[in-house]
Amino acid sequence: MGSTGTHILVFPYPAQGHMIPILDLTNQLATTGLTITILVTPKNLPLLHPILSTHPSIKTLVLPFPPHPSIPPGLENAKDLPANYVPFIMQALGELYEPLLNWFKSHPSPPSAIISDMFLGWTQHLACLLNIRRIVFSPSGAMALSVIYSLWRDMPKVDQNDHQLIFFSKIPNCPTFPLCQVSPMYRRYIAGDPLSEFIKDGFQADIASWGLVFNSFTELECVYLDHLRKELGHDRVWAVGPLLPPKYDAPKTKVRVGPTPVSVEGVMTFLDTCKDHSVVYICFGSQTVLTNHQMEELASGLEKSGIHFIWCLKEPTRAHDGEGYGKIPLGFENSVVGRGLIVRGWVSQVLILSHRAIGAFLTHCGWNSILEGIVAGVPMLAWPMGADQFTNATLLVDVLKWV
Repeated sequence: MGSTGTHILVFPYPAQGHMIPILDLTNQLATTGLTITILVTPKNLPLLHPILSTHPSIKTLVLPFPPHPSIPPGLENAKDLPANYVPFIMQALGELYEPLLNWFKSHPSPPSAIISDMFLGWTQHLACLLNIRRIVFSPSGAMALSVIYSLWRDMPKVDQNDHQLIFFSKIPNCPTFPLCQVSPMYRRYIAGDPLSEFIKDGFQADIASWGLVFNSFTELECVYLDHLRKELGHDRVWAVGPLLPPKYDAPKTKVRVGPTPVSVEGVMTFLDTCKDHSVVYICFGSQTVLTNHQMEELASGLEKSGIHFIWCLKEPTRAHDGEGYGKIPLGFENSVVGRGLIVRGWVSQVLILSHRAIGAFLTHCGWNSILEGIVAGVPMLAWPMGADQFTNATLLVDVLKWV
């Protein structure tokens, strides 16, 4: 696949935490002489402008997002929706099978390989039909994917008690989680949700794919990478991370796109006024919206502590219950003027974490955030919320003992 001119199709899942690392990977692949086509839906096309400007040889395949009865019109991107919409988005994207097959058949020089997100397992069936290779891209770490694959391969029996412990005895260090902390998609399956048959098929297709690429690195997850090679029965498991833009390089950092109401310069100016290692950076990722109670407790702690901080928060979309989520307590912003900066929307997290003033990172333990915190050398406070975040927190705190 490394030969000059080889054509590959890159197919991201439309959530910021998934798109950022696969586009960072694509950015690197584009320097090797590969012919690359990126498949996107229309609302995500603007996110490709930086990488297309840097690598004009990259082509795009824009296919309409298929309608789904459970997805509100105009909110077909995962970044606009709560996490419980993920299975619906996965199912909707599965409807692109036929349009994509037709594109392959009509293309004068079709790709010889597909690199697609772990949430797009159905592309393995397409690759088999076309007799080409499909490589899974995992935006999660190797430990987290070991847990996910174990669920869908071994199908542990549970009684739907949120506190029932699930033991993963085949995985190194034998991680154990209460049911409420394992994959919500697996919990939907054991609850009898018919949509979950599609999800199960997708993950089992991932397991059968030709290869697997991680945004991780050997020094961090060696035992879990080796475990997956053993479980999958082949060595086509690659850790190619951390997939990050060059440090302190603002123009290249813009490849990791996102709209922001606060300029990079404004954030940096605030940090420049602070002492070394004195600022707590707080961010719960691109999808998590805190409940009002969580907002109140966090704001109270920040107010009483007297610390300097940057709090990046995602505000509710119309898919959330606007009354119950994301409300900053009345008077809080006035009480922290001068020592607290609140950013509503996307921020350049890599640049913030690399600033000398940052002393700690309160994180939801999304994998991208963990890698960015590790590379920056910033101590992390773990507050996992869902998905793979409990596994990631376990890796940091219990396995690596980075406390």
